[in-house]
Amino acid sequence: MKYSILLAIILFMIAIPSTHASNAELFSRGSEYTDLKISPNGKYISAVTAHQGKKTLVILKTDTKQLVHAIYFPGNAEVGDYEWVNSERLVLQKMYLKGWSEQPLYYGELMAVNADGTKATYLFGYNNGQMQTGSHIKKNTAIRATAYILDPLPKDEKYILVNAIAWNGGSNLDYSQNQQVYRVDVNSGTRKKILTSPVGYTTFLTNFEGEVKFASGINADNETKLFYRDNGDWIDSKNLNLGLTDFNPISFSDQPNTIFAAGREQDDTLGVYKVNLSHGTKEKVIQEDKIDPSHFWINKQTKQLYAVEYQDGYPTYDFVDPADAHSKLLKQLLASLPGHQIHIVSETTDANQFIIKAFNDRNPGDYYLFIADKKQLIYLVAEKKWLDPEQMAEVKPIRFTSRDGKTINGYLTLPNNKEAKNLPLIVNPHGGPHGVRDWWGFNSQNQLLAKEGFAVLQVNFRGSGGYGKKFEQAGYLNWGTNIQYDIIDATQHVIEQGIANKEQVCIVGSSFGGYSALQSAVIEPTLFKCAIGFSGLYDLPLWKQDSDVSNSNYGQSYQEEVLGNDINNLKAMSPAYNVNKLQATLLLVHGEDDERTPLTQLESLENALKKQQFPYQKMVISNEGHGFYNDTHQAMYYEKMLEFIKENLNVK
Repeated sequence: MKYSILLAIILFMIAIPSTHASNAELFSRGSEYTDLKISPNGKYISAVTAHQGKKTLVILKTDTKQLVHAIYFPGNAEVGDYEWVNSERLVLQKMYLKGWSEQPLYYGELMAVNADGTKATYLFGYNNGQMQTGSHIKKNTAIRATAYILDPLPKDEKYILVNAIAWNGGSNLDYSQNQQVYRVDVNSGTRKKILTSPVGYTTFLTNFEGEVKFASGINADNETKLFYRDNGDWIDSKNLNLGLTDFNPISFSDQPNTIFAAGREQDDTLGVYKVNLSHGTKEKVIQEDKIDPSHFWINKQTKQLYAVEYQDGYPTYDFVDPADAHSKLLKQLLASLPGHQIHIVSETTDANQFIIKAFNDRNPGDYYLFIADKKQLIYLVAEKKWLDPEQMAEVKPIRFTSRDGKTINGYLTLPNNKEAKNLPLIVNPHGGPHGVRDWWGFNSQNQLLAKEGFAVLQVNFRGSGGYGKKFEQAGYLNWGTNIQYDIIDATQHVIEQGIANKEQVCIVGSSFGGYSALQSAVIEPTLFKCAIGFSGLYDLPLWKQDSDVSNSNYGQSYQEEVLGNDINNLKAMSPAYNVNKLQATLLLVHGEDDERTPLTQLESLENALKKQQFPYQKMVISNEGHGFYNDTHQAMYYEKMLEFIKENLNVK
């Protein structure tokens, strides 16, 4: 086990995990350190950690690792996302822990402070600073809007760009409305509105000079729209006639009026193109036949694309610009840390010092400092030091052919030091279902199950994102049929390979995965001995009327596109209308304040089960939403999950 050089510095701030903790407790704990960054001049390293149950930002000197300052909000507030906006100053979100919600709430407030704790300023938000009891935070003009840092403007010591969503009435946000962009003074908080976006659900792209040049988003008809800015006006990209759908800018290039952009031709996989905005022409740079890119790597000094990452099983990299210094660095780091996926998470302005995150299927993440001119890689800290990667399970990519001839991919997590033969199997379908997929990497729940001797199967069924538009659209209108057939066929495949025991199979999922757990058990009642639905979706007609998705025009358009309006078909695909076909033992878990799949979903299924006199167990946690945020609640669920699975699969 590696010993963190940061640990000795801030040991007084954190509680050391008990060596007597159960596996459920160990795997439910959140990361000890996250979001490490280096200041623009390399003088400081910052990290988010926990102090008395709240997120705190610590700042240390890079050379000595001496603690300079810790930013800890009093009361029920905690630190959220943050950015270095110049070599001495940071801007951070102020979050709130409320009794009715375990997950911190963000009301759009931005604070600024120097690395040594001086010159604290209320930078942007609804509160003008008068209520900052017991602090020395300066007052600022209030604005009823929720702000996000758009661009820290690394070339500008004084200003940052902020995109904000204005409040309509209360503090609930409507992301479908157009957003404003402000230039904000990082010392005084004075601001000037620069522009308004032309579409909702906006993502902006700025150039090297800090000018907002692109805005992409989704309109009320669930259509992705892209606009570029020319002489102060927004121009609809459809006028470029590029013949691309899902067109989205990635970065600028080294040529005038030319960008790198992602897009699809004829609903194929996502390709990368070089687009000349002046002439409306495109040149394909790279495209894989079977998969979409998983990550675009941008040189933060030039804001230009240098590499594209893919995950067809294991991660791979294609270097768009092999001559870029960042390409050479990434290749060097991959060779230095074999078997790991590498992310360059932060760097100095002179591109000499970098914060690196290395992770893989067994390791949730280690952070390093890399000093380029010395070719020195210094270990900093682990996200979860109490989990030994050597004791974790391997995650293997799998591929099989479905009953109707489609190639389906997935992952199999196998217990460490145990023969992959006749194992009890947990099927773990992912949520979404669209635009989402499973990846090779560390998964706490699956590692816990493997630690207890179970094999775990993940399936990127049709409808999943990442395998081209046609593959994703193949899941539309087929939530309760073809998608579930892929999950069932994957289960049968693992059994036929001799890896899993057909008499010891349970299906466990959350959100859409919870829906799949119940729906697959409806379709194949003898295949699954037990099923666990976590924040599941069980009544499709009801969900189309009662959820945060159905509350917006965009959400309603999405529901109509992927589910349709045939009430009989919706009922046929809803577990709540088909409980008479169930044989699997059930555990139903839900957060009381879930808005994505409200508690009414669980209640609808419960009513149907009671009418059928079908036994089930349930676990409802107050103050939790769509998934459990609180570590204690997560541990309670893991304990219950293990107890339930072991009892029903006859595993000791």
